Amino acid sequence: QVQLVESGGGLVQAGGSLRLSCTASVRTFSNMSMAWFRQAPGREREFGAAISWIGGRTYYADSVKGRFTISRDNAENTVFLQMNRLKPEDTAVYYCAASQFTSLLAITTTYEAWGQGTQVTVSL
Repeated sequence: QVQLVESGGGLVQAGGSLRLSCTASVRTFSNMSMAWFRQAPGREREFGAAISWIGGRTYYADSVKGRFTISRDNAENTVFLQMNRLKPEDTAVYYCAASQFTSLLAITTTYEAWGQGTQVTVSL
């Protein structure tokens, strides 16, 4: 069973940066696609970014493209989300997710493991 632990959330002013980390307790991390989703109060959980375990191909939601970067360190079983030029509308709980699949990575049901979430708050 995959366990995921996120860290790095916090309060930042608009225009600032944060770096989220998610560490997985699984031996097959290098064979898992990883993603970041987010959920704001009263809204559905939405896709942010994903990185496939095949070739490290990355995918981004239009709302974060050009500002956020997803990356992974297979030696450390960790996936990162570098968030730059943050906006108040980026405020949400950010969740890390893991999947054995390499397609449909923007869909929540693709993922079999989720972290507990980390709060990101962007103030004006």
